[in-house]
Amino acid sequence: MGFFCWPGLVWASGEKVDAIVIVADTRHLSGLMAWWGNLYNESHVYFMLLTIVLIPLIGVAFGLIADLIMGHMGIDLESRELAEH
Repeated sequence: MGFFCWPGLVWASGEKVDAIVIVADTRHLSGLMAWWGNLYNESHVYFMLLTIVLIPLIGVAFGLIADLIMGHMGIDLESRELAEH
């Protein structure tokens, strides 16, 4: 069954076609967004590795910022008492 799903065996156009290339349109971007788009276009591996590293780091940073803001508002999540009986 998997044999029929093989992309190279799809002959819908009648002749052999090239692989589809997916790129980001960076013509109207500048700064960090242009760099990020160009990184995606040049190397999917580097883009993947940088994304894998950045997502947890950004999540930790947002969590620490939220904890700091809640601490300034008087919400203490470290020593809370259970309200359930």
